[in-house]
Amino acid sequence: MQPLLNIAIRAARRAGEIIVRGMNRLHRLDVQRKGQNDFVSEIDLASERDIIETIRKHYPDHAVLAEESGASDGRGGSDEFVWIIDPLDGTTNFLHGFPQFAVSIAVQRRGRIEHGVVYDPLRQELFTTSRGEGAQLDGRKIRVSSHIGLEGALVGTGFPYRQNLHWLDNYMAMMKAVMQQTAGIRRPGSAALDLAYVAAGRLDAFWEIGLSPWDTAAGSLLITEAGGMIGTLSGDEYKLQPNIIAGTPKVYTPLLSLLGPHIPESMRA
Repeated sequence: MQPLLNIAIRAARRAGEIIVRGMNRLHRLDVQRKGQNDFVSEIDLASERDIIETIRKHYPDHAVLAEESGASDGRGGSDEFVWIIDPLDGTTNFLHGFPQFAVSIAVQRRGRIEHGVVYDPLRQELFTTSRGEGAQLDGRKIRVSSHIGLEGALVGTGFPYRQNLHWLDNYMAMMKAVMQQTAGIRRPGSAALDLAYVAAGRLDAFWEIGLSPWDTAAGSLLITEAGGMIGTLSGDEYKLQPNIIAGTPKVYTPLLSLLGPHIPESMRA
């Protein structure tokens, strides 16, 4: 196993232990509001601190981009390697005891994601990937589904919130179009896990508006290494932009065409 991936796994598992312990005292947690429908708990912060400590112990020269603490350079100011961290993707779910959340850690080198880990601490499912080496779930190789076309496809998504509510009408039009032509839509509430589920063939496709790099960095590599496709809603190459579409190849293309008429011009820029 790649040394960088090994450290990412170790950090994700440690963070997962913090999260699971926190579930036993949800009603006593310190929770702060970052914005509309956007919260951070002491568990998010503790998980992130532990992940960064694990990384710094082994790779002090590497830079970090984390959801709660932002960007920080490594020793010497090098940014050749950047660790992209979401310490608890699905905080709202976690705070309600809804069992769908994950730790997401990716390693980017010179602007390209090279390793990724998505860890579900409740199910203890570990999704891992390294560029050129495929994608795995608990050490077993995974592939995107072999589903063909939109009919019968199961598609994941995430509802707009925070600053993205002004796109709600566009999103509702997208959802209506997808509901009319597929087996159904699922919105579990953790983009990192949704992308991992596409990689594992549990979902045939996924789209969402207004995500952050830490939501998608690990999952995007999982999907491509599992044989899937990923891009922006305007059909461009995906480089951790806010708007994303992913899926098995024969669902990705028709879904992109289906969503196209409902994409606002401001999102195409």
